Amino acid sequence: MNTQHTLRSARPRRPRVVMATAAALAISALTLAGCAGQGSGGNDEATGDGKIVLDFWNGFTGPDGPALQQVVDDFNDSQDEIEVKTNIMPWDTLYQKVLTSVAGNNGPDIIAMSASRIPQFADEGMFMPVDDYYEDEANDAAALTPAAVEASMYDGENYGVPVNYATMMMYYNKDLFTAAGLDPEAPPTTWDEFAAMVPQLSTDDNGDGKPDVYAIALADHETVPIFPSLLWGTGGGIVSEDGTTSMLGDPESIEALEFWVDLVTEQKAAPVGLSGADADKLFQTEKAAIEIVGPWMTTGFDEAGINYGLAKPFAGPADDAVLADVVSMGIPSNASDEVKEAAYKFFAYWNSPEGQITWANGSGFPPTRADVADQITESPYPAIFGAPDVADSARVLMPGVAAGGPILETVFTPALQRALNGEGTVEEIFTQASEEAQAELDK
Repeated sequence: MNTQHTLRSARPRRPRVVMATAAALAISALTLAGCAGQGSGGNDEATGDGKIVLDFWNGFTGPDGPALQQVVDDFNDSQDEIEVKTNIMPWDTLYQKVLTSVAGNNGPDIIAMSASRIPQFADEGMFMPVDDYYEDEANDAAALTPAAVEASMYDGENYGVPVNYATMMMYYNKDLFTAAGLDPEAPPTTWDEFAAMVPQLSTDDNGDGKPDVYAIALADHETVPIFPSLLWGTGGGIVSEDGTTSMLGDPESIEALEFWVDLVTEQKAAPVGLSGADADKLFQTEKAAIEIVGPWMTTGFDEAGINYGLAKPFAGPADDAVLADVVSMGIPSNASDEVKEAAYKFFAYWNSPEGQITWANGSGFPPTRADVADQITESPYPAIFGAPDVADSARVLMPGVAAGGPILETVFTPALQRALNGEGTVEEIFTQASEEAQAELDK
């Protein structure tokens, strides 16, 4: 199995931001940060028997959570010096809490987050570089998929060690395809093929003007960035490959946005206002025929008894790019040398053959190292999500762009929601959004 691809990464200049800015941001986030249990990290906590305790914040709240916990438990059982405690919360909550906790020196010892978000926090001085982890041959980092390693690079330094590497795939409900008179073994391969299927898949049996079943579950907030990745299909995007210029107002981006906004609002291909969790539920309850999402949902959909197939997401007219997401583990910049050393031992175990076999078999994710692919025997999904034709088309959204997170949260998502709710034309809304995105890039 080949899980490698070339990241179209950027190395933007480091803006003039220091920890004082982080503290200011932390103050503004205080009212948002009280929703989940605060960890005890950052203080070299030890157990009664002298073990170093590492508080590990992550957002694995889905069906992949038990697999992550199993690897953590195995690590804890494998030695008697370190104990990793997981603190699991929704990803949005985690991002909010990191600002407050790290600046206040009372946060986690290890933080897992989408690698595309790491530059934002690294730029604020909140994460320490971990290049020395990769330089130590004892950590066997050379075995890792290069794309997973490169995803956490920012300004010439690496700030993370991969937890996972995942491409998004198209799940489609074979029973709903059959009921619509479509071939259950022939999912759409292009945007136009999908658009032609929408009238058959989005059905309104009671005639109330609202479909009972939708063609696709397509979230517009609190989700992996499926909608933003659709801009690649026409040659558009959010920012340029060098991370310096907004592309939201480019004709190619507008073309993609108009196509998909029309499908949702006029053709009723999907409900408006779905979160990622809503989209998962819509597919899981067989109210949507298609969802594009990662391998973490295989367990949940299997347990729900959905008769589904998996295929490479439909290609746009100009590009067949597939969204890939990497979750990486970072260490707060204020961590002690003792905590850093202990965290490195956990990182090495996580990405060891033993750790990755357990993780891939339990989660459905491809392993972060290709040399154990033939030992993943308990789940068929790692081979499917890591298939060469999918991996070769995979791209990470805005790698190395410190403003990437703020642009998604404060510019793209609000603009998309305005367009979906008919508060202006796509061209008007995203021309303005492009100016706002450029302002973020220029800070």
